[in-house]
Amino acid sequence: MSTENEGTAVPPAPSAPPVPVDAPASASGVTPEGHASPAGTPGASAGTPGPDAGSAPPAGNAPGAPQPEPSTAQLPPVPPGHGAAPSASEAGWPPPPPATPGYAGGGGAGDVWGASYQAQAPKPRNGRGGLVAAVLVAALVAGGIGGGLGYQLAKSDDSSGSTTVSAATTGGDVKRATGSIANVAARALPSTVTIESESSNGQGGTGTGFVFDTQGHIITNNHVVADAVNGGKLTATFPDGKKYDAEIIGHAQGYDVAVIKLKNAPSDLKPLALGDSDKVVVGDETIAIGAPFGLSNTVTAGIISAKNRPVASSDGSSSNKASYMNALQTDASINPGNSGGPLLDGQGAVIGINSAIQSTGSSGLGSSGQSGSIGLGFAIPINQAKYVAQQLIKTGKPVYAKIGASVSLEESTSGAKITDQGAGGSAAVESGGPADQAGLKPGDVITKLDDTVIDSGPTLIGEIWTHKPGDKVTVTYQRDGSSHTVDLTLGARVGDN
Repeated sequence: MSTENEGTAVPPAPSAPPVPVDAPASASGVTPEGHASPAGTPGASAGTPGPDAGSAPPAGNAPGAPQPEPSTAQLPPVPPGHGAAPSASEAGWPPPPPATPGYAGGGGAGDVWGASYQAQAPKPRNGRGGLVAAVLVAALVAGGIGGGLGYQLAKSDDSSGSTTVSAATTGGDVKRATGSIANVAARALPSTVTIESESSNGQGGTGTGFVFDTQGHIITNNHVVADAVNGGKLTATFPDGKKYDAEIIGHAQGYDVAVIKLKNAPSDLKPLALGDSDKVVVGDETIAIGAPFGLSNTVTAGIISAKNRPVASSDGSSSNKASYMNALQTDASINPGNSGGPLLDGQGAVIGINSAIQSTGSSGLGSSGQSGSIGLGFAIPINQAKYVAQQLIKTGKPVYAKIGASVSLEESTSGAKITDQGAGGSAAVESGGPADQAGLKPGDVITKLDDTVIDSGPTLIGEIWTHKPGDKVTVTYQRDGSSHTVDLTLGARVGDN
């Protein structure tokens, strides 16, 4: 399945996800908070790093009229000035030319990211992932009587003997269970921030992040801070209105994870507790916090709809590469601006980072042409994100597991085919790399990694990245109509370039 980052459509999603729940999904139209699946572009190297929701058909569509095909995309940051949130905004990793047949993820000069993903041309917008909130925030009223439970029946003094019903005025005294959504939100909101990212030329957008440790590190999506990477500006605003300047500590394009650090961080930061995403099961309750369309501190709820969903996401721009994840799928409402925010379990522990959403490809809110939630959101499992964040804090660079072979990114259901040639004319199988040592050759079709069914190149990449360099895996592949199995030890590639 492919997705695109908040607000940007990406190519069609890959075939139905593998039977094993561990199989990753590719990206088709998912924007940060959504990704898109490869669209017939061959060539990307396995193990090399590559996020929203669709809107309903326009009113007035005649019955039987063709409807837009769903696509996924990363959830792009919301351009500054929209919504209620503070205005914020081994070698060779460039995307291969359309004709390049392989995805080089082995760490050699042929490494490429998201080669097969032909993103739909983004509509003109002001700022990266420019979204326009179709609501007048100034008119929003966060009100309502909290906990207006229990009504009091009071007799009227009028002669007709009628009665009136009045709401109880005990909202502040209502006891909310520890596991209630309201209780979880109250505990988690103070540790979330609305991130405004702005490039040196003034373009940018708004996303979300959450407190990772007491030193002031904030974890978020790479695509949320991408505008500020080269000389840009970052700010993080807490729900109480306190705003801090921040700097990028490290970012990983392939994983779509980034870590920033608050300048002059307060001493009373409370990191959110991290859960275990491997133990999550379908049907578990989920709570998402973010700034959809710039509306900071928004809380939505749902369930885990699926696990190990192979997703490749992109923001749809030609200058950015795809990201790959074995995602947690949720129906909690996630929209552009939710990117980088926490996906919590029913007890308030972080189980994922909201990153991409499925999009219908139809126009969205207002004049932005971006669509919103259709109940198909994708989050990076926290077990993977935690590992990536720790590497970024330690060295400033991401580390990717690899097999050292270039695989096709074309949509397929038969497996991940090792291409005849790698990106830029390099060898499809890296000399001396894990795949080479295991005897894999161009033309072999990888159908399983351990017990996970592999149905495409993006699925293989996402699955490899759930492992760490040095992990031993079992690869099942087809050659000349016969099935073979071989063990290999994953190699490592440092950095995105």
